[in-house]
Amino acid sequence: MRPDDWHLAQDVDDFLARAGGFLRSRPGMHVMPLTWAERVRTRGAEAFGSEAPVYGVLEEAGEVRAAFYRLSPRALCVTPLTPEQADGLAAHLSALGHSLPAVSADHGTATAFAEAWQRHTGVTPKLRDIRLRLYRLGTLTPPDPMPAGRGRVLGEEDLDQVMFWCSEFAKAVGEDITIDAESWAGTRYADKRYTLWETPDGTPVSIAGMNPLIGGQIQVDIVYTPAHLRGRGYAAAAAAEVSRAALAAGAKEVVLFADLANPTSNALYQRLGYRTLTDWAAYDFS
Repeated sequence: MRPDDWHLAQDVDDFLARAGGFLRSRPGMHVMPLTWAERVRTRGAEAFGSEAPVYGVLEEAGEVRAAFYRLSPRALCVTPLTPEQADGLAAHLSALGHSLPAVSADHGTATAFAEAWQRHTGVTPKLRDIRLRLYRLGTLTPPDPMPAGRGRVLGEEDLDQVMFWCSEFAKAVGEDITIDAESWAGTRYADKRYTLWETPDGTPVSIAGMNPLIGGQIQVDIVYTPAHLRGRGYAAAAAAEVSRAALAAGAKEVVLFADLANPTSNALYQRLGYRTLTDWAAYDFS
């Protein structure tokens, strides 16, 4: 494969005009580029600290075969690639003088690109300890019985509560981020719709969020219950409610990521009807 089969651009509208149909053809597997391209299109790359985003499209025989995006200083995120395609991309980016902090993709693609990047640049890749699994919803199977209480969709009037819960979630998963009224619009949490599970007396006990409908799919992100309230079915109830809301919003595919180091959450999603789509990996480049 010729490295110049890859076409690079800095304009998200040009990227979507060229690659949008390809991305929508497999919305579950392409959840990351679909989501982030839409965020940049609606809010601008500067909202996420990226002054010069880079997008790429691989075309062969007049058809789009793969795509990537990179919002500096974040990792390169790539759609599934063959080892040959990964080598062509690594050769192209290294020849242009690109410096990459990391790559994030399905496990096979991330590994193939990391090995190719080392061959072309001499940089040693390091696999991150966090291992994720991407799930896609089959038939939704809500908990039976549900815990006592109800789900409540949070609106603009609940912003303080939303920011509190998102901040707690971010701390729980180790994100180094400040979430407050000033920073809120530039976070990945700002475009989500949240459902809060409340006990019969109105006490909030668990939250689940979902991204907007993009390309026929909705990503469930986040699901969080404080540690002292876990084991009572609240997370399952909140996740079931937000999954139902995603289907009602017209999603053909509902997906979510889960940390493989947490067997409880993985088992929960599988009970709700989520099935493995692919494993996900990230390599840092020292």
